Amino acid sequence: MVLEIRIANLFSIKDEITLDFRAATIKSANAKALADNIITENDTSILKTIAIYGANASGKSNIIKAIRFCNAMVFESHKHNENTVYNFQPFKFDGYDKKPSNYFIRFISAGIEYEYSFSFTRFKILTESLYYYPKGRITKVFTRDERRGKTKKEKYSFGSRIKRPMDVAENTSEKTLYISRASQMDREIAKEVFTYFHSRFILQYVGFGVSAIETLSNQNKQQLIEALKIADSDIVDVKIKVLKKPAKNISANLTSMTLTVEDVVQDHLQIKTYHKASPDIAFDFITEESQGTIKLFFIMLTILDVVKKNKVLLIDEIEDSLHPMIIEYIFNIFRSGKKAQLICTTHNTKFLDLKMFRKDQIFFANKKEDGSTDLYSLYDYSDFRDTMDVEKAYLQGRFDAVPLINDSQVKLKTLFNG
Repeated sequence: MVLEIRIANLFSIKDEITLDFRAATIKSANAKALADNIITENDTSILKTIAIYGANASGKSNIIKAIRFCNAMVFESHKHNENTVYNFQPFKFDGYDKKPSNYFIRFISAGIEYEYSFSFTRFKILTESLYYYPKGRITKVFTRDERRGKTKKEKYSFGSRIKRPMDVAENTSEKTLYISRASQMDREIAKEVFTYFHSRFILQYVGFGVSAIETLSNQNKQQLIEALKIADSDIVDVKIKVLKKPAKNISANLTSMTLTVEDVVQDHLQIKTYHKASPDIAFDFITEESQGTIKLFFIMLTILDVVKKNKVLLIDEIEDSLHPMIIEYIFNIFRSGKKAQLICTTHNTKFLDLKMFRKDQIFFANKKEDGSTDLYSLYDYSDFRDTMDVEKAYLQGRFDAVPLINDSQVKLKTLFNG
């Protein structure tokens, strides 16, 4: 479970922003009625879902992209060589392109809280650290600062948790995260952290390889079909077959960490769907189903796995190709789960409703005057009462984070008349 994420100097994010999943103390009637929106772990109340709103070009998608990039660094960096240039951009103005970027995440894995962070440029890792709370007290696993000296002993400091830590350090270049190399070298606590990022923090709804799609579809087939029915699909059966063709290497783009459906399915899988009206007639999934149905299928396949196994899911623009009632259905699935979490961006103001989300679950991304992205929650507006209309206030610009549009007739006519 995620407790907190902090990001600085990535893409349009200049100064540090914080995405905080630790629930605030809210005693309103609405908040009390939304008890299912919260997980309780180690006496900490944790939010199941965070929804980020903002105008186009406000940077809300860059927040998701930054999290995807930094998480992917953990399970990709052991592959980096001396010629690697990290595929991201720091903030381009005010000299920030020459300053380090920073990522911090606080999370719980197997009941234990961890704090992991690193800073980096486009060419190398600068600092890295891991702390954890095995008995409720903070304990250092390691710290690293490549600027501290020339030798590994000067750069690294260790607690007692990793066996033969310097062996790992000697095999860790300045292009590589220590935690990634330590996991590769079979160090236990590093493997736990690596597994969290690689297997329990799902970066996109199409997050599976070919064999995983086949396995998950078979394991969750009936639940998948029932979920599609609840969402008003008339699909009554799905059959998936792996094609006997040369396997292709399917990998997500590390800038966006996204895969298209075609990337995963084409030349690898044959998916047939059957409908209520004629259950004996097969439909080709990719060419004969709507884009909304295709997306819904993969979202449901992913969500069933995420919620059943208490994972974390990121979705950018959750409403893309989906009806608002389907989006509400997805939110309700997470609300019904035990410890699964969802981070998403959306433009759909229907969900700006304090009978659906708590104030601390609604975040706003806003473009500041210098072009950088700011992030804050509705909870930060202490004078905004639960009885007020959030959607109306948002559209009126009460929280900023909305586009400023000059659509007067005089202005519009200049588009065509010069």
